[in-house]
Amino acid sequence: MTAPIPRDIPDLPALPRTAPQLFPSVVPARAVVPPVRRPLTAVYRLVLALLATAAVLIEVLLGSPVRVLSYFVIQSTALLALVTFASARRAWTARHPLPGAVTGATLLYVLIAALVHHIALTDASPAFSMTGGASGSAPWLEPAAGHLLHTVLPVAALLDWLVLTPPARMHLRQAPTWLLYPLAYLAFTLARGELLPGSPARYLYPFLDVARHGYKSVLANALLVGLAIYAVAVLLVALDHTRPRTRFRL
Repeated sequence: MTAPIPRDIPDLPALPRTAPQLFPSVVPARAVVPPVRRPLTAVYRLVLALLATAAVLIEVLLGSPVRVLSYFVIQSTALLALVTFASARRAWTARHPLPGAVTGATLLYVLIAALVHHIALTDASPAFSMTGGASGSAPWLEPAAGHLLHTVLPVAALLDWLVLTPPARMHLRQAPTWLLYPLAYLAFTLARGELLPGSPARYLYPFLDVARHGYKSVLANALLVGLAIYAVAVLLVALDHTRPRTRFRL
């Protein structure tokens, strides 16, 4: 005979139907929510890539290709063309966007090239020219290409980032990494000047002309430009985490 069950024992609580989650999910949100096609975004970025390519080609055809391709603005614009073309393809085929570290660095370099031109080179004497003023029978062609490089393309790239790119994808820890390319470019342009002692265009930018200003002034100018680059990078990261998310962004 079994003993009777005491009546004063309370009922045990019911077990939860699902076990508690001990570890957070490691699946990124973008792997759960599939991206969608953005044809208008793709068209805008394709036009931007084509304009960047055209501006670079015009400058290369007007001047010495080796010299023109050595300028920071030409290299950053070529990078913009490649990155924007890849972003256009991803928007058209409903693929995930490029990493924020890549798009952020590209935007930073293009903006810095534009700022340096408008602040330090617009009123330079003698007049700054990447092609040596060799415009041939079309004197308007080089100013048009310069306007594209230093004004139209940076503004268009900034609008693409503000309106069409998802926010909060850049991080402050990436800013020091973005300085590696400007540092490498500084070493390249100084080494180029030392290797071309008899060339009138041995130094590409007036504020980096060691023959005219000496290494002390040139390195001081480079330090100021480096601090400005880092400040703009921090500003872009801060804006990236404060701008709202809209349905237009991919």
